[in-house]
Amino acid sequence: MSYLYEDNEEGNSGGIGFKRPKKEILLRQQQHTFFASRYLLRARTMSVTKAVSSLDSVVVKSPNDRRVYRVIELENGLSALLIHDPDIYLDGSAADGQNTDGDQMDEDGEEDSDGSYEDEEMEGDEDEDEDEVKGKEDHQTKKAAAAMCVAMGSFLDPPEAQGLAHFLEHMLFMGSTEFPDENEYDSYLSKHGGSSNAYTEMEHTCYHFEVKREFLQGALKRFSQFFVAPLMKTEAMERELLAVDSEFNQAIQNDACRLQQLQCHTSTKGHPLNRFAWGNKKSLSGAMENGVDLRECIVKLYKEYYHGGLMKLVVIGGEPLDLLESWVVELFGDVKNGSKIRPTLEAKGPIWKGGKLYRLEAVRDVHILDLTWTLPPLRHAYVKKPEDYLAHLLGHEGRGSLHSFLKGKGWITSLSAGVGDDGINRSSLAYVFGMSIHLTDSGLEKIYDIIGYIYQYIKLLRDASPQEWIFKELQDIGNMDFRYAEEQAADDYAAELSGNMLAYPVEHVIYGDYVYQTWDPKMIEDLMGFFTPKNMRIDVVSKSVKSEEFQTEPWFGSRYVEEEVPLTLMETWSNPSEVDTALHLPSKNQFIPCDFSIRAINSDADPKSQSPPKCLIDEPLMKFWYKLDETFKVPRANTYFRINLKGAYDSVKNCLLTELFINLLKDELNEIIYQASIAKLETSLSMYGDKLELKVYGFNEKIPALLSKILAIAKSFMPSLDRFKVIKENMERGFRNTNMKPLNHSTYLRLQLLCKRIYDSDEKLSVLNDLSLTDLNSFIPEVRSQIYIEALCHGNLSEDETVNISNIFKNSLTVEPLPVKCRHGGQITCFPLNAKLVRDVTVKNKSETNSVVELYYQIEPEEAQSTRMKAMLDLFHEIIGEPLFNQLRTKEQLGYVVECGPRLTYRVHGFCFCVQSSKYGPIHLLERVDNFIKDIEALLEQLDEKSFEDYRSGMIARLLEKDPSLLSETNDLWSQIVDKRYMFDFSHKEAEELRSIEKKDVIEWYKTYFRESSPKCRRLAVRVWGCNTDMKETQTDPKSVQVIADAVAFKSTSKFYPSLC
Repeated sequence: MSYLYEDNEEGNSGGIGFKRPKKEILLRQQQHTFFASRYLLRARTMSVTKAVSSLDSVVVKSPNDRRVYRVIELENGLSALLIHDPDIYLDGSAADGQNTDGDQMDEDGEEDSDGSYEDEEMEGDEDEDEDEVKGKEDHQTKKAAAAMCVAMGSFLDPPEAQGLAHFLEHMLFMGSTEFPDENEYDSYLSKHGGSSNAYTEMEHTCYHFEVKREFLQGALKRFSQFFVAPLMKTEAMERELLAVDSEFNQAIQNDACRLQQLQCHTSTKGHPLNRFAWGNKKSLSGAMENGVDLRECIVKLYKEYYHGGLMKLVVIGGEPLDLLESWVVELFGDVKNGSKIRPTLEAKGPIWKGGKLYRLEAVRDVHILDLTWTLPPLRHAYVKKPEDYLAHLLGHEGRGSLHSFLKGKGWITSLSAGVGDDGINRSSLAYVFGMSIHLTDSGLEKIYDIIGYIYQYIKLLRDASPQEWIFKELQDIGNMDFRYAEEQAADDYAAELSGNMLAYPVEHVIYGDYVYQTWDPKMIEDLMGFFTPKNMRIDVVSKSVKSEEFQTEPWFGSRYVEEEVPLTLMETWSNPSEVDTALHLPSKNQFIPCDFSIRAINSDADPKSQSPPKCLIDEPLMKFWYKLDETFKVPRANTYFRINLKGAYDSVKNCLLTELFINLLKDELNEIIYQASIAKLETSLSMYGDKLELKVYGFNEKIPALLSKILAIAKSFMPSLDRFKVIKENMERGFRNTNMKPLNHSTYLRLQLLCKRIYDSDEKLSVLNDLSLTDLNSFIPEVRSQIYIEALCHGNLSEDETVNISNIFKNSLTVEPLPVKCRHGGQITCFPLNAKLVRDVTVKNKSETNSVVELYYQIEPEEAQSTRMKAMLDLFHEIIGEPLFNQLRTKEQLGYVVECGPRLTYRVHGFCFCVQSSKYGPIHLLERVDNFIKDIEALLEQLDEKSFEDYRSGMIARLLEKDPSLLSETNDLWSQIVDKRYMFDFSHKEAEELRSIEKKDVIEWYKTYFRESSPKCRRLAVRVWGCNTDMKETQTDPKSVQVIADAVAFKSTSKFYPSLC
């Protein structure tokens, strides 16, 4: 891969320094040709004259972008980018400036904080109902949003209170002088279809939200007070410190986080990187124990850096720019005045000493080789992006690349290269270029050889000199990607642009990420001068580290060994005597499109005329759905295929042989699909039960050519022994790493009890060990002999082009149709009336302190063509989600993860409550969740009609929110096909159903499914016990509880719902 972002395992929760990566951070460049901008400075007479400048038509944007941008600066130094999105109020209803404020004081709420846990459902076993369900009908709307980036971050933590910037970010959510209730901000957003988030980076902190369009002004009122008069009360600090600690404990077993902290810990003493940026109870409470007044420190940090000169605001609304400007001037004019000069950082000497190798003991079964080279800061060179040119070549996966060469030797399974997008890797002090290489067992023994070949490739690049045709290729790709960029969700876009305002000149806040304007071979050559062994840091992350001289990183407790690299090797790497002839530059990319013509004839299609997908082909072999895009009008298409394979899920052996085949097929296809991905034509291959899901999506011109190549190989491919061994080893490692994260483990156990046929990961590991290449080669012809394909082709494709795609399948795969009776359908356990089930397990990772309780209530299966149950579940979630968080997370501080939401498992409805805690055990957690559930009835009874209507209209707004992109709309349509529901106007129907639901209906529904005395209250509590808990506490369980010790035995006596999909 040609960019590096280290999030390759459990996933980071948006915490310190773990900003979500910008979409495709590299290879988004183009010439500054037809996008030239004109500058217009206008003086404006306003009632409050605090905007000292206002610029229209300055921001360089895509010709396809209908939004209008204005940049203003207030007297206090604050810069704001105002964005009028005409699609937010398509009916023009905002023209009069009547935005709803609704300043009533609410009692519930708290921050969504740094990131919320996303349920990682097992493949094919659950299609979860997310909060953000989109609609496609005549009342589509888009949300308004805002973001604020402040140019201060963890680099400015005082040494005596590490993690203070992150803690400050948390504290700003805890009430202000004007809105003193701690939960006022999030309660307001929750009631009005919105949400919020924040993250702390090394040199900036970002806060952002989205909200139903007519409540933007009210949300901005509450948001602005973060930066005017936050309370930062002592009692709130004590509780929120526990939230920071819980967030840290959630990441403490994450190998990527542990490596990053080791790199900080072993950096040069006195360097700004030599710190603990996360913060936890030890670093912050410890500071107080050492006599530090933490509140005084946090107030000092706020007063020193939270001023207008360091703030960049983005507001996206449907109102006219003049009105948006008046709101910003009024609400943010009271922000403290301050200098625009950024905080200065001093770094004497290099970040790390050269010639060192660090072996870090891993939590998971992994072997990772990480190489880093320190470069000078390169933000000023963003129109040249020399580091991206090198990332493209060092991270390439085509023939002649390092990836292809090292994979061929059986030493690696993946390789990525580039400058990461987080603040550690891109700072004003330095850029850090990294290579992250996942090794096989044999590769672990060949680390020095691998590094030797990397330096051979670097020598190749030096000898070949920078190639303008490669730069031009990337430039062309970036140019088309910028012109036809897909729109993001409004809050993501606002957060990205506010960060970009700190990084680029105002005219390039959009263009800066994409621009690849100036060819500068000298700069590339100079940059290659930094790729030397003396400037290289080596990290090896592995479970296999053995030593009698372990050192311990103090914050995560990670064990590591520091070694000197032999001087003879350093000298050899510095000047390789030769370059292996198998290494060479990539060939020209055959997948870069030339045809960008749009198939939709109508230039301004009326949303009311939008038709659902139609079935073009319905035959024993295949069913093809088709929809021409008349909304986004970009030269992109998304082609999705689900292919039932004969007998693929009939037994655990068949399941494994199918997975082996698909993984080996992906391995064989890699060089082709990688080249296509560079040209923004993506491919994914996944298994769901007996179904192979193939997705090919992106610029549409080359889709048929790529599909033809994929299917030609898939038809005849038979794997080799050497690749079989590597892929089998990788699968074994994957099964050993399954369920290492307690949240994943609890979900897995729930699904294991719900799904009639599901193969246990431990069973898979045992059976996989005995499988041979002979077994696989015997199985492949059989699994390919009969298939059934269901497909969706959506986007810039004509009917004839879609039929042509179907013919590619027919001509490439000359096989028999798979009968309906032979296709696997998921069945779900039907819990008995009054079921009160419990499943207890200990954490798989014996060092994991976090416990989890996941409490699942089974509701009912979907009824044909009915959306009422779904509407009820979504509205219930809308009402109780924020009070749950406020009570169990903010007030009781049970743990960092406190969430609830609907679950849809093979079209059987359910509802889950989930809490993760490193402080409390499962018994206490379940008691507190039960207590909250019992109180829900009173919460609903006390809900006034105005608040109920707010929640209902907020949910309707979510359902009717316009899809931001073609890809988003395709995914919604595809979910209807996968679930075999085929209700392509599902969101519209649910919104209509919601309008008829009253408060008394929700109360009766709650009594039916959640009150313990009701026969239809059927629940399963999955309890995952952390390493510091004692499962003997289960002896206190009431006799009414049925403990499930064996999932197979439990399901052998259970009844099951009929299969719906």
